[in-house]
Amino acid sequence: MTTAAPKVVEAIPRLDQFDSPRGWRMVAAAFVAMFSVYGVAYSFGAFFKPMAAEFGAARSATSAVFSVTVLIWGLLGPVCGHLSDRYGPRIVVATGGVVMGLGLALTAMIDRLWVSYLTYGLGVGVGIACAYVPLVAVVGGWFIRRRNTALGISVAGIGFGTVCGAPIAAALIGHLGWRTTYVVFAIATTAVLLGCAYVAERPPVHVTVSPLRLGDAIRTPAFRLLYLSSVMMSMALFVPFVYLPSFAHDRGATEVASAALVSVIGGASVAGRMGLGTLADRAGVVRLYQASILVLTLSYGIWLAANSYPMMVLFAIVMGAGYGGYVALSPAVIAHLFGPQRLGMMLGALYTSGGFGAMIGPPLAGMIIDRTGSYRVAIGVAFAIAIAAFTLLIPLGRHSPRDPAPESA
Repeated sequence: MTTAAPKVVEAIPRLDQFDSPRGWRMVAAAFVAMFSVYGVAYSFGAFFKPMAAEFGAARSATSAVFSVTVLIWGLLGPVCGHLSDRYGPRIVVATGGVVMGLGLALTAMIDRLWVSYLTYGLGVGVGIACAYVPLVAVVGGWFIRRRNTALGISVAGIGFGTVCGAPIAAALIGHLGWRTTYVVFAIATTAVLLGCAYVAERPPVHVTVSPLRLGDAIRTPAFRLLYLSSVMMSMALFVPFVYLPSFAHDRGATEVASAALVSVIGGASVAGRMGLGTLADRAGVVRLYQASILVLTLSYGIWLAANSYPMMVLFAIVMGAGYGGYVALSPAVIAHLFGPQRLGMMLGALYTSGGFGAMIGPPLAGMIIDRTGSYRVAIGVAFAIAIAAFTLLIPLGRHSPRDPAPESA
């Protein structure tokens, strides 16, 4: 039985509607939204120590706030994409802005740490899910010739948000305290996402794709390797976003300098995306993806040996470069192995791995630090997990495009 073709539900538009100034407005809206929501999320390391100190909480319990957030945005991303297809991006993005602002404002009023699992975890998690998938899909639908460029600029907002979010948070916390800083972030993110929602428009052609056999695809060896590797890589990946600032601060760095290390990761991740399309054409997308994971893995060896702030900066640069390639090439690898018509569903399934990895990695690292009193042991465990994640990917190169997921049953 042959897979049904996509069904177009609107009239075919003129070609001059694509790659148009209206499309670039969508790119601007997506960039600003990514900058805002990921800037808030990846600034959590700056809030980590003051929140843990005020509530007398263990590191594992405090880091779980971030882990719950990542899990929620990973699980809800595909749902928000479906709702955006059905009802349009404006209502979904606007809802995300309101929920995220309310969650941050309520987090500023909590009297127990566990309450932030609901207020911060749900608020920020829903906000990111409602912004990322719908706006990336909108940008992709407004472009034909310059689609890769447009999508690259859009998701670069994540890196720039990471660059700016943590230092801004650290500076505001120093002057206003962590609670008032969350109120400021609540007002800013709500305003930004409502503005982006107002700009967002459906693409010229709204396409609804008939259901494909996702179950067959996710049971293939290629997808299992990708998914298990991504779970393990995510366990290691989110550890520095939570603990690197406190690691640096305990070794004499100022609050702002400690938070700036997360910014370095973000800046390097933007640089890590540059030229990847050209390199993939020459070296092969799977090999380049494997190389990005290897760079990301080896960076933890630098962190394990770091005894000075310059060494921590070096770790942040190398890790960010590998992280940028890992994130940017995931869609290309899925399209290469399973075909572009499966891209949305397969990415939605793959991205849940990041949520599960985040639920395990940072709390596990916090538990190790609390029990041993040593960051080095936790970093060593993260390094070992990253090595295992890379090892799982070694056989992936033997899978040829679309062989693991036949187009017909």
